[in-house]
Amino acid sequence: MRSSFRARTALAVGVLAAALIATACSSGSGNRADAARPAPSKALATRVATHRSALHDGMRKLWEDHITWTRLYIISAEAGSPDLDTTAQRLLQNQSDIGDAIKPFYGDAAGAKLTALLRDHILTAGDLIAAAKAGDTTKVATTKAAWYTNGNQIADFLAAANPTNWPAAETRPMMRDHLDKTLAEAVDHLQGNWAADVVDYDKVHAQILHMADMLTDGIIAQSPKKF
Repeated sequence: MRSSFRARTALAVGVLAAALIATACSSGSGNRADAARPAPSKALATRVATHRSALHDGMRKLWEDHITWTRLYIISAEAGSPDLDTTAQRLLQNQSDIGDAIKPFYGDAAGAKLTALLRDHILTAGDLIAAAKAGDTTKVATTKAAWYTNGNQIADFLAAANPTNWPAAETRPMMRDHLDKTLAEAVDHLQGNWAADVVDYDKVHAQILHMADMLTDGIIAQSPKKF
């Protein structure tokens, strides 16, 4: 992903350089001030827009995968389906994918840290679902507390990486909202409240798209020269 991003960035820089050279060569005997002022490059603008769109779409896809495979895991766990382990592995892979997505902007260590936090998010959610299904109220309470603590850790990690655009005052409520809505979805599914379960998932979906867009906007605002 990093090499692909660098290739796209290099192409954008090349387009800009070509535009500057073309402007200088075509200036002829015209006004020197006009010659020194590069003409706007529509090609460059298009490349920048494409990069931003690619990040926007890619971030949304990653987080949609996150909630989709979480839902499939909930369904398989409730049913005791034999595909549970396979579904869990695909869900965990998504956490690695999300961590990899931020490496070009925040480095390999940060990407690995986010993946680790998100894996805890998923594994703890699995424990919470299992405890709820078993009717173990004590374990439900302790696991739920650990799950929300992990949510704060994820929020604080994001805030530390991009404090101006992802302040903790926004990331913490955002993560809590994600957990609240996912928990409602899981509870309604486990209790067989099918209509509410469907409504819950729609709410989860709308919220995660908002979250993905917030992350995209923050990356672009923090690193505008990369776009």
